[in-house]
Amino acid sequence: MSRVGLKPVEIPEGVELKFNETTLTVKGPKGELTRDFHPDIKINVEGNILTVERPSDHKDHRALHGTTRSLINNMVVGVSKGFEKSLEINGVGYRAQKQGNKTVINAGYSHPVELDPIDGIEIEVPKNTEIVVKGIDKELVGAIAANIRAIRPPEPYKGKGIKYADEYVRRKEGKTAK
Repeated sequence: MSRVGLKPVEIPEGVELKFNETTLTVKGPKGELTRDFHPDIKINVEGNILTVERPSDHKDHRALHGTTRSLINNMVVGVSKGFEKSLEINGVGYRAQKQGNKTVINAGYSHPVELDPIDGIEIEVPKNTEIVVKGIDKELVGAIAANIRAIRPPEPYKGKGIKYADEYVRRKEGKTAK
């Protein structure tokens, strides 16, 4: 039994839902998101409460039940509050800066890495060692943050690289002298 799928989704004020057969559109103060869902899963809206129902206890339906509810909840939260991921840059000479619309990251390579702007995603650089990725689509925010981290992942000996703000990098001791 999916415990996540049984929880109702509360729809805050200012958020509109439009449901056409398998497509759900969520519109709110921050923007609009649209997603297609599996036709077997039923989405019911009563007032400001949304519930998700599955037709049977088949393995596929149980898996889709919780996933559908989580995706809908992320859409509602995204258009009302938004999502953000913070990254930190550690290392001598490693830094990030905005140049017009582009974000330029110097991470120890012979060339700077340029990130072009993406629709629906805002990349901020409050300090030259911090990057904040903001947007309404949780999946896209996480993917862009992972791509930025992949430019120079943190290494375990000195801790240099780009890491999430809440990430802990386990440090290794290194060589020992005799």
